Amino acid sequence: MIKNYKYRLQKSATAIMVLFLVACASTKKESRIIADFNPDWNFKLGDHPMAIQANFDANDWRTLDLPHDWSIEGSFSKDHPTTPKQGSLPAGMGWYRKSFTLPESAKNKSIAIEFDGVFCNSEVWINGNYLGKRPFGYISFSYDLTKYLNFGNQKNEIAVKVDNDAQPSSRWYTGSGIYRNVRLVTTDKLHVTHWGTVVTTPEVSKEKATVDYNVSIQNDSDLPKEFKVVTSILDANNRSVARIESTEKVD
Repeated sequence: MIKNYKYRLQKSATAIMVLFLVACASTKKESRIIADFNPDWNFKLGDHPMAIQANFDANDWRTLDLPHDWSIEGSFSKDHPTTPKQGSLPAGMGWYRKSFTLPESAKNKSIAIEFDGVFCNSEVWINGNYLGKRPFGYISFSYDLTKYLNFGNQKNEIAVKVDNDAQPSSRWYTGSGIYRNVRLVTTDKLHVTHWGTVVTTPEVSKEKATVDYNVSIQNDSDLPKEFKVVTSILDANNRSVARIESTEKVD
């Protein structure tokens, strides 16, 4: 379950806001492990629908590290439908795959994959399970992998289809592929959601500032949770100038 919480702080200082999430039962801060997921992908141009299968053999695919743009690797040609405005480079369709393992200790965690950008019209599968489609290609996005994952010695297989075949499609060069960074994010079952903190400053003057913020908390466990949201505003010298603690509950 996801629940939103709203808070307001007022303080006369130029500052940075820091938020902590603490489970009341254990007084333990939320753990968030962000792993670089860019290395060791397999890639092949064209359409390969069988690549969604967990046991698919990609040994003859090219191995590369992300970010990757297959268009810029091609040859310029006036015959490409991308037209001069898009660089007159090839577009088309391509597939990416990656194998990875996770420790047994991650079984009680929530695990998501974050893409900073894929151009374009990407679709993603994990262990043969469809996660979703992201139209176009400039917005970052995330998928929850938790319920589909294997742990220990069992491998996980992620497949990404990238479809930039419909051309011409832009007034500038777009490239093709997973052209921005990818991360694997491991959190506790109780955690701040992806894009879960929104901060605004409705009032700012030389004398004071008002800071409003919304926090979205997600509980992936089977039981209701009581927790504490701790928010601090720090000045330029890393000193706390304002602080709010709030005890909340989520189903």
